[in-house]
Amino acid sequence: MSSLKEQLQQHEAAIQALEITSAKALEEYRIQYLGTKGIVKMIFGEMKNVPVTEKKEAGQLLNAFKQMAEAKYAAHEHLKDAGNDSSPREDLSLPGDALPLGTRHPLRKVENEIVSIFEKIGFSVATGPEIEDDWHNFTSLNMPENHTARDMQDTFYVSRNPDYVLRTHTSSVQARVMEKGQLPVRVICPGRVYRNETISARAHCFFHQCEGLYIDKNVSFADLKQTLYYFVKEMFGEDVRVRFRPSYFPFTEPSAEMDISCTVCGGSGCSLCKHTGWVEILGCGMVHPNMLRNFNIDPDVYTGFAFGMGVERITQIKYQVNDLRLYSQNDVRFLRQFQSL
Repeated sequence: MSSLKEQLQQHEAAIQALEITSAKALEEYRIQYLGTKGIVKMIFGEMKNVPVTEKKEAGQLLNAFKQMAEAKYAAHEHLKDAGNDSSPREDLSLPGDALPLGTRHPLRKVENEIVSIFEKIGFSVATGPEIEDDWHNFTSLNMPENHTARDMQDTFYVSRNPDYVLRTHTSSVQARVMEKGQLPVRVICPGRVYRNETISARAHCFFHQCEGLYIDKNVSFADLKQTLYYFVKEMFGEDVRVRFRPSYFPFTEPSAEMDISCTVCGGSGCSLCKHTGWVEILGCGMVHPNMLRNFNIDPDVYTGFAFGMGVERITQIKYQVNDLRLYSQNDVRFLRQFQSL
C-alpha cells in the first residue's frame, strides 16, 4: 500500500508541474496519462495486488488521482481546436465566395432592345395603368359600344364593373398621350396586356406589347414604312426582307400587317413560318381621323401613324422559343440559356 501511495504522489507532482501550452502537448498528455495504455489505466491494474483489507482505501486514492488527471486535461481542452494544425483554417483576408449572377428575362431583353431602337430616332417612352376605363381602352379608339371590333378581344372586366377592364392593348397609353394635346407626338408604349384566353403553347391570358404612335403635320404612309424598315434592319439584320399586307384595325385607316422573311430558314420554309417563308411581326396603319377627332385633333391639319407588336412574337423569332408558357414558369433551366445574351 505504501508503494502505491508513493507512485501516486510522484505522478501527481509530475502532472501539477506539467505545463500544457499547445494542442500537441495536450494530446501527448492524454495519451500518457488517460489513454488505454496510460498511467491511470496501469495503476488501476495494480489493484489486484492490493490486500483485501486495503482495497477500499486504495480505491479511494486511485479515484482521486484519476479525477485530478482528468481535471488537468479538461482545463486545457480549449487548446484542442485552437491550435490543431490538421484542422482547416479560415483566412479572413481572402475575398468571399462569388454569388451567382442572375440575368434579365428574355422578354425584358427584347423589350429593352425594341425601345432602344425607337429611342434612337426620337421616340420617347410612355406608360399607363394596366386597369383601364372603357373610354381609353375602347371607345376613344374608334370602338364605340356594340362595335364589332370589340369581339376581336376577350376582355377581363374588373369587379363586375363594365366600365373598367384589364387593358387589352397598350393602345390605351396612346389614347392617354393624345388626350394631353401636346403635339407633335412621338412615343413608344411598352407594357403588359391581358386577354381572356385559354393558356396554351400559342396563347396566354397575359402577354406584352410595344406600340408606337407618331402624330405631326404631313405624316404619310411612306414615313410609317421607312420607320418600320429601320426597326427591322436594326432588330434582325440587313439581309431581312419585308412585305406589307392590307388588313383591318378600327383605329387605323389604311391598315396593314407587316411580314419579314423567316430568319430561321431564310425563306425556304420551316415550322416557324409554316412553310411560307414569311413571318408576321406587327400591325400598323395611319391613325383614323375619328380617333384624332376624339381628342380634339384636327385631321385636316395633323396626320399620324401607329403600329403595335407582341414582344413574345419578336422573342420567338429571335430565339426560336415556341412555347409561350415558358416565359412565365420561372424555370431556371430555361432562363439560364439567356445569361450570355
